[in-house]
Parts: sequence; C-alpha cells; structure tokens
Amino acid sequence: MNGMRIAWRVTRLNFRAQLEYRTEFLLMIAIGAIWQVSVIVFATVLLTRFTGMGGWDSSEVLLIPATRMLAHGLFVLLLGRVHGAGRQIQEGRIDIYLTRPMPVHRQLQLAFFPTNAIGDLTVAVGLMVGALSRSQLDWTPGRISYLIAAVVGGMLLEAALFTAITCAALRFPAADYWSRWLEELLGTFGSYPLNVLPKAVGGLLTYGLPLAFVAYFPAAVLTGHGHDTGAPYWLAAVSPLLGVVAYLGSRVLWGWSLRHYAGVNG
Repeated sequence: MNGMRIAWRVTRLNFRAQLEYRTEFLLMIAIGAIWQVSVIVFATVLLTRFTGMGGWDSSEVLLIPATRMLAHGLFVLLLGRVHGAGRQIQEGRIDIYLTRPMPVHRQLQLAFFPTNAIGDLTVAVGLMVGALSRSQLDWTPGRISYLIAAVVGGMLLEAALFTAITCAALRFPAADYWSRWLEELLGTFGSYPLNVLPKAVGGLLTYGLPLAFVAYFPAAVLTGHGHDTGAPYWLAAVSPLLGVVAYLGSRVLWGWSLRHYAGVNG
C-alpha cells in the first residue's frame, strides 16, 4: 500500500508538471488523437463505402479497431513507458534506477505522465461508442464482461510484447528499434479481420507474433465468427487470459534480464 501511495503521489506531480505548460499539454493531447487518424479514416471509409469485409458486416468489423484502440490507449496510460525504454537504457538512466530502493520497473513507469494517452483514449472511447451503437448484438452481462476482459487482456498482451523488447534492449540497446516495428504492425494489421490476409500471414500474426489475440479473436468470439478464424475456437475464446499469462511471463523475463544487466557499455 505504501508503494501504491508513492506511485500515486509521483503520478500527480508528473501530471501537475505537464500542466505547467498548458499549450504543450493540449498539443500533446491533440497529437495523441491525430496519431490515430488512420484508424478514424479506416472506420469512416468502412462505414460509408463498404458493407463488410471478410464475411463480417461493417458494424462487426468496427468492433476490432475499437477494441484494439481502447486496449492500446489503456496500455499507453498505465504501462506504456516500457515502450521506447531503450532510449533510457542507451542514456544509462537504468543504471541510476538500480541505485534506488524503488523497483526499476516502477521507476520506469513513473518517469513521466503520458499526456498523449488522453488523446488516444478520446479516440478509442469515441470509436467504441460508435461500434456499440451500430452493433446488432444483444449486449448481455456475459458479453459485456467478456468485452471488458478482452480490452484488459489486449492491454496486457501489448504490454507483454513491448516488455519483451525492452528485455532484449537491456542486452542489445539497438533492439529498441524493434518497438517501432511492432507498433507499425499493430497499427497496420490490428484493425481488420485477419482472414482477409493470406493464410501464411494470418498464421504468422497468430502463432509467431500473437497480434490476433489483441482484438481480432475477442471480436470474432463476440460476433459469432469464432469458428471462422482459422484457429481453434477455444484458443480464440481464451484470448483475454492469454494476455494475463503473457504479461506475467514478461515480468518474469524482465526480472531475469535485469539481474543479468551489465550496464549500457557491457
């Protein structure tokens, strides 16, 4: 509890520090929203020009980017400082964190307040409201609970992937560039049904780099397309649980990598 109180106080101070420069604060929120303009354009074109995609109607497809964006926005807000942490590793700041009594991972997450996350979440919430308003599904308590679990699981899975890259950066600082590659993959392939892609690509994004579990599989289960994903139905259904397991595994990997960290100069 004491650690949580300290984390909350540091977060409040970071937020107040951002508010000292109001114009920059508002600009960062705008940048967070504008950064997702491709998703907004995709949703607009989908709803105005196409009736569906890959056997999904447009309202069902819209649930995929809405789920992905909401999971991504929460990731950026709560756990996102691990993305791009390679720069702090290259600058030797991790070495400073190691001399303090607070856990290194917590210090990393408390380094600054991610103002751009407010813009990300604004777009994500608007997209989710639009997706739910157009949906023809009966939103029972079970479906609502699964959707919430899917968003949390997607957030944790994204956090796990970026944490794994940061673990690699502790040994090879240049590995931070992989995080940009991963971000581009999420933005490029994370917003529509993967069954429109060649099977080899869909398989790679399922079993190689598990992007399908962030939003595609949960949306497929919710909309009744769970048996048409090319993966076993049970695997698609447990997508939220996979996010939890992957994140816990990434934290174990983080601890191991940190114990074997030899400094930015080796």
